[in-house]
Amino acid sequence: MDASWEEFGWERLGHGVGRRRLPGWDATVALVVGADAVLLYDTGSTLREGAEVRAQAQALLGRRVTHIALSHPHFDHVLGTAAFSGAQVYGAVGMRELLKHGADELHTAAVRHGVGEHDAAEAADALVAPQHEVCGEWTVDLGGGREVLLADVGPAHSGHDLVAVVPGSPAVVLCGDLVEESGEPQAGSDAFPSRWPASLDRLLALGGEDAVYVPGHGAVVDAAFVRDQREQLAVRFGVS
Repeated sequence: MDASWEEFGWERLGHGVGRRRLPGWDATVALVVGADAVLLYDTGSTLREGAEVRAQAQALLGRRVTHIALSHPHFDHVLGTAAFSGAQVYGAVGMRELLKHGADELHTAAVRHGVGEHDAAEAADALVAPQHEVCGEWTVDLGGGREVLLADVGPAHSGHDLVAVVPGSPAVVLCGDLVEESGEPQAGSDAFPSRWPASLDRLLALGGEDAVYVPGHGAVVDAAFVRDQREQLAVRFGVS
């Protein structure tokens, strides 16, 4: 399986861990594979995109995605979730209620950023809210000694930022849009700029100096990049 990631257009990040950079907004989706279960981090911007990721995961692994962790409630990270029927969905505390009532807002954001009206409406109508909310930390056991730590480290980029830490040598930290490499970090109306640097401090503490950090958009980075982005955000928003 590890030898096959690139054949399917995915980047291998570690043993049983890989990600794909989706077209359009360069958003990352990532797979973490255990002996008994498979976790997907983020699901894309439409049901069509989610279905493509589902088909690739099935072809690559020969198994279905069983768990989904949503990094934050922005359209390009959550609107593909309904393509994964039966999966257990995790989000940061408060995200369930937000998504239950936020379909119209996500639809509007998707169309504003270039998603077709039909695709945006279809995904918004089928929007899936997390069954499991993470307050603090939650360990998901995927079997065979593979565990994934989900941590609610926000609010920062959004009001509901969830990261995933996959132990290993090196550890892999799935950051969502707390970290961006292919552009400047975006702070929309739901961002908490004054708390963002502290969230990156927490991220670095969880991953450690030698971890691989995977931004929500862009190439894989190291702890030094995350630390530098933390300092840039602190200066930009006038916080320590």
